[in-house]
Amino acid sequence: MSSLPRFPLSFPPRGLFLVLLCSLFLLPGLTGHDPWKGDDATHIGVIYGFATGTDWLVPRLAGQLYLDNPPLYYWVGALSARTLAFLLPLHDAARLASGLFVALMLLFLGLAARRLNDPAAGCIAPLIAIGSLGLFLHSHETQPLTALLAASAATYYGLALIRSHPVRGGAVAGAAIGLGFLACGLIAPASLLPLVLLLPLASREWPAGAWGRGLLALLLVALPLCALWPALLGWRSEQLLAAWWSRELADFRLATDWGLRLRRYLSMLPWFAWPALPLALWTLWRERHNLGRAGVALPLLAFVVSLAMLFAFFPSRSLTALPVLPSLALLAVPAAGSLRRGAANAFDWFGMMSFTFFAGLIWLGWVAMVFGVPPRIARNFAKLEPGFVAQFSWPAFAAALALTLAWLWLIVTSPRSPFRGTVHWAAGVTLLWCLIIALWLPWIDYGRSYRGVAESLARSLPKNPGCVIGKNLGESQRASFHYFIGLVTVPEGSRAAGKCDYFLIQGTARQEVPPGAGWRKIREEHRPGDKVERYRLYRKE
Repeated sequence: MSSLPRFPLSFPPRGLFLVLLCSLFLLPGLTGHDPWKGDDATHIGVIYGFATGTDWLVPRLAGQLYLDNPPLYYWVGALSARTLAFLLPLHDAARLASGLFVALMLLFLGLAARRLNDPAAGCIAPLIAIGSLGLFLHSHETQPLTALLAASAATYYGLALIRSHPVRGGAVAGAAIGLGFLACGLIAPASLLPLVLLLPLASREWPAGAWGRGLLALLLVALPLCALWPALLGWRSEQLLAAWWSRELADFRLATDWGLRLRRYLSMLPWFAWPALPLALWTLWRERHNLGRAGVALPLLAFVVSLAMLFAFFPSRSLTALPVLPSLALLAVPAAGSLRRGAANAFDWFGMMSFTFFAGLIWLGWVAMVFGVPPRIARNFAKLEPGFVAQFSWPAFAAALALTLAWLWLIVTSPRSPFRGTVHWAAGVTLLWCLIIALWLPWIDYGRSYRGVAESLARSLPKNPGCVIGKNLGESQRASFHYFIGLVTVPEGSRAAGKCDYFLIQGTARQEVPPGAGWRKIREEHRPGDKVERYRLYRKE
């Protein structure tokens, strides 16, 4: 091992290596697979409506209004889909919108950390963010909340900039809040404006004069942006505006069980925000006598405001916990290079051993899928996804092998540095994600795509089936059927339903509720590994 050449970088990494590591984290998994069950399929369905339709003002999902989010994220996805139609399928190009917004989050986190701490901090903040376990899955699905992450990080940068350049900093923060609103709705100003208003009370490093000019610039930029889409929506239809506003306010009803939600969020954060959370706690301990310092006060206040908003209004889910990650990553930056030697070595060894072990498990699972050994593991994979046949792929194998060897080279020859543990953790998370995508993606895609179900249902429908009644269909199912086979269902009991000759019902394996007399079941389908969902198609007799 001593004869190996040293890894060609200094810590903390910067420049090309930092860009390469972040790109390796971001790009794999955005393309190369179908829309997956859940939010990925749902939001691709909305983007599909924009990309293939003529109305770019009102979001729709499989022909029906979809007012869960304003349209900015969907516009970006649809523009990407249209621009890259010659190169990528629509769902792959649309998913690049998430990659763009996460990249913006990493960029602005680095800029904010540099302003609040020192130049080296600008390289550490993105590494802490990509190393956070809660980010890697949601950042690779079609998810409008990634735009809120970018808006939050850009707001932190703008607020840090206000101290020296009030107008420019206020304009950056205002643009971030306004664009966050256009992508995610009221959650953006609700989580960011309290931070803006409370920050001068939490730290003296924002002088009243600079803060006042910055606040004015922020409002002058943010308010027109926030008003843009609601004004256009109201111009189109007052009923549409009222429906959207009612939908937004429904999310902001104070939870009666907020105490329980707080406990659930706090119990989730130790794994979801690892290693940002323990590093942030070390920062607070070291700076306990100096909490008003800009590099501590801003991210700490941002974390408290975000967490308070979440447990007050939103149920505890890994997705809804995403808004706390940018502030925690920023708060963790001062600790990354100041851990005591024993703690730093333990953190480093824990990361190296854990990621090497889990990388070995991923390789073992791939060998079992492709070659059938060990037989017991191969049977378990086959049991989870019946009918899947793994194929050996030289490009995937070569990429996975190259990344594994690069990881081993990194951990054996990387220079001693206080930042070693942070760099190894970010590289380890990136390694596991890339190995999963290179070696397991076909197996995962087989189980999470509705392509097979949709195409099977299409074989029992005429080329132009007219209207089809849909009952109990989830959003991701409606989106998938629309995307894969062009099937648009109408609600049961609607005026159009009386003219339909087909009835599609989503149910369970144990219970079948037929639509009543006059209908005959002609097909029943389900995803191979799904033991619960069933899709039953009926035809009018």
